[in-house]
Amino acid sequence: MADDREMENICEYEEDVIIPSQEARLKAAVEAMARSCEHEENVNHVGAALIPSKDEIIRILGILQDILFPGYFGRQELTHSTLSYHLGHEMTIAFELLAAQISKSIRHECRRMDSLCVKCLQKGREEAIVFLEKLPAIREKLARDVRAHYDGDPASKSLDEIVFSYPGLYAILVYRVAHELYIRNIPLMPRIMTEHAHSLTGIDINPGATIGSDFFIDHGTGVVIGETTDIGDRVRIYQGVTLGALSVPRESEGGNYLRGRKRHPTIEDDVTIYAQATILGGETVIGARCVIGGNVWLTSSVPPDTTVLIETPRHVFKEDRPAATRNRTAHS
Repeated sequence: MADDREMENICEYEEDVIIPSQEARLKAAVEAMARSCEHEENVNHVGAALIPSKDEIIRILGILQDILFPGYFGRQELTHSTLSYHLGHEMTIAFELLAAQISKSIRHECRRMDSLCVKCLQKGREEAIVFLEKLPAIREKLARDVRAHYDGDPASKSLDEIVFSYPGLYAILVYRVAHELYIRNIPLMPRIMTEHAHSLTGIDINPGATIGSDFFIDHGTGVVIGETTDIGDRVRIYQGVTLGALSVPRESEGGNYLRGRKRHPTIEDDVTIYAQATILGGETVIGARCVIGGNVWLTSSVPPDTTVLIETPRHVFKEDRPAATRNRTAHS
């Protein structure tokens, strides 16, 4: 009897084939999708130049991380006698990958803007060399950022721990790489890089922002730094901080009117901004050595050497026990 019940629960064999009515519906769905791409207002990339590869750009970031912090992320130990060989190998690979992706980025922009050819392959290789020449300066800035994280976080046990594991430092590393490409007017790649870091760390730094030395982001989740933000030296910010722009007015020219203008705040040297603070607007300047407390909302400037806090909220304590329980306790 048990065998009979088990047999009843077994599906009969059915041949796995698409029936004519489903085939016709599939064909109609394909044709409808193709027609939807014919309209200019619909987003698609049909008939355009091949765009850069996101996977290859992420691969480039991994190689650059190894170059900028040699010995941390490679698969073999390094010595001073093997360092030059290692860097030569990694930088040669980085050059070829960068040249290819920069060329694709430039070619895509030329086609998009319907502009004249600028010899994309030659320009891509030249821009790749220019970028690699900037690496020693980027490495020096990152070394100062590592030290700023160590000095700012008593929980850190070593510089190595920060390099290996701190999301704030990784977001800053990717920003500093992307920013060099941004200021060279390389399209697409800088934003792809910083959005990759954003997806991993929760820290959103636009590659167009200008950030000074000794920069420290503690915890980091939810930090937003807009495109035209200017940040001085030795600035510390904590999780949830927004350095943003005021909302575009409805029924206005919108983003096209504001594009290219100063929309985000200026943060001068030695400022500390605590968790969940929001600072908005291109005319907003936070003066040197200010302290901005947690949950503060600012759309106007603050003079140097000022501490800004919200008023202490009033706490209300409520007894949660039922009244009957309280009465019994009182009588006993």
